[in-house]
Parts: sequence; C-alpha cells; structure tokens
Amino acid sequence: MSELHPIKVIINGNTYERQVEARLLLSDFLRHELGLSGTHVGCEHGVCGACTILFDGAAVRSCIMFAVQADGHELATVESLAKNQNELHPLQQAFHEAHGLQCGFCTPGFLMTLVPFLQENPSPTEAEIREAISGNLCRCTGYQHIVDAVKLAAEKMKSTVVSSQ
Repeated sequence: MSELHPIKVIINGNTYERQVEARLLLSDFLRHELGLSGTHVGCEHGVCGACTILFDGAAVRSCIMFAVQADGHELATVESLAKNQNELHPLQQAFHEAHGLQCGFCTPGFLMTLVPFLQENPSPTEAEIREAISGNLCRCTGYQHIVDAVKLAAEKMKSTVVSSQ
C-alpha cells in the first residue's frame, strides 16, 4: 500500500482535509474523492484543457498536477461559477445564448480558462480571445460560437460593473 499524505485545500470556498496517495492526480481527487465532476478529463496529458481549474486564481490543468501539490492552496472548479441553478455566471449565460457549446464536454475547461482572462482583459479583441482559448480543444462546435460567447460575456460583465456603481 502506498504511503498517504495529508492535504488541506480550499475548493470553491469549502475547506477539505484528506489523506491522499502521492501520485493521485488533482483531477481524479476533485472528481472521485470530492464528487466535483464538472472538471472533465479528456487527454490526461494537459493538452485538451478540459480539466482546467483555477489554482490560486490562475488557470491550470488539473490532469497534470498531483493532489498533494494543492496542499495549502485555494482552488475553484466550474461548480463555483453559478450562484445557483437559476442564475448562471455571465460567462455561462453567454455560452448558452451564443451557442458556445454543443456536447458540453470541453465547456468547463473553456469557462475556467476564460474567467481569469476576462478579469485581466475585460475588453478583449477577437485575436486575444482566440489566443486565450488556443489551449482548449472543442471537437463539436468549432470556435466561432465560443469566441462570440466570450465577446457577449465581456459586454455583460462590463454592464454589470457599470450598473453596480
């Protein structure tokens, strides 16, 4: 039996303390140990981006990290975006309205890649959007609807900021 290591992580605002094997992938920890199945695993090589989460606010590939590396850090998964089932995050709502998803498998990775991108770049050009999503693969829709969704989300997020001031 492998040696277990204690970890303590904050995920979506909740603190978790667990004993994990040293080689347990972070994506498997999230999905199988905590039941956060919104993080998808596609390639298991960090290429497709489906497993993207936020690690201390930065987008990372959870399929190429070990759970022990998350000890003492704060993570966010796609489950953290919507306030509730009736109120989506503006990015999720824009994906819905602009048909930025089809089968939805890759969508969590796109969303978690784009959250910090839009925070850092609230008025992106189409070229900047395409560069931001260049590490995420979608096999269904192509990318134009995703780009359109990001533009729509940027507009929604700006109007939310303006209306709340």
